[in-house]
Amino acid sequence: MDMTLVGLRVLREVAERGTITAAAEALGYTQSAVSRQVAALEQAAGARLFDRHPGGVRLTAEGRALLRHAVVALDALDAADRELRGGEAEDGPVRLGFFPTAGAVIVARALAALRREHPRIRVSTREGTTPSLVRALRTGTLDIALLSSRPPHRSPDTDAPPLRVEPLFETRLTVAVAASGRFAGRDSVTAEEIAGEPWIASPAAAEEPLLGVWPGLPGRPRVRHTVRDWLTKLHLVAAGAGITTAPPALLPAVPPGVRLVAVEGVAQEWRRVSLAHAPSPATASANAVAHALRQEAAELADDPD
Repeated sequence: MDMTLVGLRVLREVAERGTITAAAEALGYTQSAVSRQVAALEQAAGARLFDRHPGGVRLTAEGRALLRHAVVALDALDAADRELRGGEAEDGPVRLGFFPTAGAVIVARALAALRREHPRIRVSTREGTTPSLVRALRTGTLDIALLSSRPPHRSPDTDAPPLRVEPLFETRLTVAVAASGRFAGRDSVTAEEIAGEPWIASPAAAEEPLLGVWPGLPGRPRVRHTVRDWLTKLHLVAAGAGITTAPPALLPAVPPGVRLVAVEGVAQEWRRVSLAHAPSPATASANAVAHALRQEAAELADDPD
C-alpha cells in the first residue's frame, strides 16, 4: 500500500472530528484537499474507510483497522523526532483530555501537584464531551482522559483493543441556585419546584444529553442561557439569571452567592468519574499524570461536599 504521512494524519483527524469539514479546519486544509486524501487512502487500501451519513462520517471496520496501525506509526515518528531533538522520557509530553466540570478542580489541582513533583513533564490539555474524548483516545491525539458516565456505566465504546478505563469515584448531581433567590437558605428543592425555572445549559449536541438541565423533568425545560463554560454558568446563577446542575466536586470553585442543593422526590442522579487510557502502552510521564489525577480524585471522594 502506497500511503503518505499526510494521508495518515488526515485519516486520524477525520476519525476524531467526525466530519470532513471539521478535519479540514483543524488541519488548515480545504475540504476538497481532505476529501482527496481520504480517496487516495481508500484507493491504496483497496477498501472503503468511512461510511458517510447525514451528520458526517464513521470509520468502517477496515478504517478502524488502518487507524490502529496509523496511530502506532505516527506516535513512533513523533517519538523519534523528540529523541533526535534531545527530548527525554521524563519531560513528556502528555496529552490530557477532560469533561467540562473536571477542569476547575481536579485537573487544576493535579497539574499544580505535577509542577511541584515533576516540573519537567509537559502537559497539554483539552476539554470535550465524553464521546469526543473517546474518539481522541482512539485516534492517538490524547494519551489519557477523564470521562464522565451515568448508570449503567457501559464501556465508552466497542472498538478493539478496548480502552483501559479505571473508575475513580462517583458523585451525585445537585442543582446550583442563587443564595439570595427563591431558594435562599434551602438545602434541597423538589423536582416540581425547579421544573419551571429558567435554566443555564451547555449547547445541545446529538452525542450528549442536555448538560445543565436536571434529567427527566416534566415538560420542556426553559433554557434561558446557553453557555459552555461551567464557571460562567455559576456566575450567571449568582446573578439570578437561572439555575443549572453541578456536581459537589465543583464546590471549591463555586463563586460567592451560589448554593448547591439536593433534589428531593426523585431518584438521585449519580455520575462516575473515570480515567481512560489509550490502548497503547503508557509512557512514564503519562503514568505520573495519571497518578496525580488519582490522588486528587481520592481527596474528592473522601470529602465530596
